[in-house]
Amino acid sequence: MHRTQPDKAVALVRTSLIRATLAFAVIVCGLSLRWYGFPLGLPAFVVKYGGSLLWATMVFLLAGVLLPQLSRNQLSAIAAVIAVVVEFSRLVHTPWLDAFRLATAGALLLGRIFSPWNLVAYAVGIVFGVWIDRLAGMRALVGWAKAP
Repeated sequence: MHRTQPDKAVALVRTSLIRATLAFAVIVCGLSLRWYGFPLGLPAFVVKYGGSLLWATMVFLLAGVLLPQLSRNQLSAIAAVIAVVVEFSRLVHTPWLDAFRLATAGALLLGRIFSPWNLVAYAVGIVFGVWIDRLAGMRALVGWAKAP
């Protein structure tokens, strides 16, 4: 019985590391899309809502990094709540919050303008996060099962 607990702890750390790596890749893709999407001639729709999709994917994965013991359904619910709260927070205007939103970090983290379509993009992003998390988890299990 004592043997299984360290294995579970190692599995949780492994899961967090995989999710952190995926989150980093998603962040790179999201920043690349925001910075280079228009210069590459991508449509505004793809840049705007692709960024929102990737933002929600990142939130899902980072929740998984912090809470690796939770199921994907639980992480999805947490990510959805965060996304809805952040989107509706855009309807709140105070001088300090508006000033933060004008900064690059504020725009990337909180956004500037409320859009119900962002909620759709967030839902798709969370589903995408679940999919890549499941895919990476299956590949990791296969890869580690083959290790000596």
